[in-house]
Amino acid sequence: MHITLNQQAQPVPPGWEDEPLLWLLREPLGLMGTRFGCGMGQCGACTVLIDGVAQRACLQTARGLQGRSITTIEGLAAPDGTLHPVQQAWLDLRVPQCGYCQSGQIMGAVALLRATPRPSDAQIDAAMSAHLCRCGTQHRVRAAIHQAAGGVKP
Repeated sequence: MHITLNQQAQPVPPGWEDEPLLWLLREPLGLMGTRFGCGMGQCGACTVLIDGVAQRACLQTARGLQGRSITTIEGLAAPDGTLHPVQQAWLDLRVPQCGYCQSGQIMGAVALLRATPRPSDAQIDAAMSAHLCRCGTQHRVRAAIHQAAGGVKP
């Protein structure tokens, strides 16, 4: 069996088809950017994009993802190394504090901007409330999303 991961067909090793996508990514595939947080889909640390929509990798299995496109934090940058605008905004505005939740937050922000290219503060707050951040960097997250959206605050 194969999945489409970061725009490439990726074989799923035997025995991993029904394991959580999170463990498949981290263990046999070696993609460590998607983080384990709660394992119950509540914290958002393991957020990936599935067909462009933010989803929790701890709640998905490879078998359930055949024919769908999965993007991880490692798949956001361009092949030449140019960062995705959300990743660049995160760096420019020094969003992370401890950094543990950041890959999930970045993936959530990318999904938000795909659905709502110029989100309001309220839309950002609603979308990002699904991501637990104990460091309290939500104001920098909001600013980074506005910057990635083109710098125009609604």
